Amino acid sequence: QVRLSESGGGLAQTGDSLRLSCAASGRTVSAYAMGWFRQVSGNEREFVGAISWRGNTHFADFVKGRFTISRDSVKNTVYLQMNSLKPEDTAVYFCAVSATIQTMRQSDSVLWGQGTQVTVSS
Repeated sequence: QVRLSESGGGLAQTGDSLRLSCAASGRTVSAYAMGWFRQVSGNEREFVGAISWRGNTHFADFVKGRFTISRDSVKNTVYLQMNSLKPEDTAVYFCAVSATIQTMRQSDSVLWGQGTQVTVSS
């Protein structure tokens, strides 16, 4: 089993930056893809970005050029650097782990963190 713990959410203004962290613990973490989803109340949870165990990254179109993702294999921690924040980025952000980025994006066999709130004001 893998356990995920997110941190770094909070209140920001348009154009500001935040960095989210997700620490993973448990078995076989190093061989998993790790990433982020976000969810607005009343909407479906949507994919934001992910990084494979080898360091390949994928992002949703709406965050390309603004967000970056990195992984510290020693700490088993993934980071989402969020720049040029917009009000539409306001959501609960969930850390996710899956065997591959593909299975994560398909929402198959995904384990979730508890979520961290990001609020961006105008």
